Amino acid sequence: MATGKSGPQGGAPETLSARLVVGFYALMGAAALIWRLVSDGALPWAESPASPALPIHARAAAGLAAGAALVVVSRVWTAHSEAGRALAAELARLLGPLSHGRAWGFAAASGLAEEAFFRGALQPRVGWLAATLIFAAAHFVPAPKLWSWSVFALAAGALFGALFAATGDLLAPLLAHVLVNGLNLRWLAAGER
Repeated sequence: MATGKSGPQGGAPETLSARLVVGFYALMGAAALIWRLVSDGALPWAESPASPALPIHARAAAGLAAGAALVVVSRVWTAHSEAGRALAAELARLLGPLSHGRAWGFAAASGLAEEAFFRGALQPRVGWLAATLIFAAAHFVPAPKLWSWSVFALAAGALFGALFAATGDLLAPLLAHVLVNGLNLRWLAAGER
């Protein structure tokens, strides 16, 4: 998906088109919003319109702690497994150079849209297990170097879904998802492996 445009200060070309990424996630977020509004008249923020939520600081802390734990797991996995190293190298190659702002922008767009869709709209309809499996399947890429991405997505999706069920809304899984994506996109793009 190379754009052919020069990156910041005329350097290496940016590999991912921000318009394409943001447009895709905007459509996913809109689908979640419409689906949830049509199906039960609620926004895809809470598990159900009457969900009791934990205090905001508890939900935020749970999300940030879960995200940090997933980042540590992904870094340990990369450092100590051939599958993890192959995945990191292939994702870094596919990502190409990403500025700090672009990486966090992609993380925010993907985290918000995916959580609204998979947890906010899908999980209340099909349950935690099915939503987790569908999330992992959506991250499946039929390439030998990327098979382990689905395994990580399965574990992350299970945790995000559990956070949604336990806290009653999207704040905790959203923060976890954005933190994982933001830190790992920057790490991969910067070649810090």
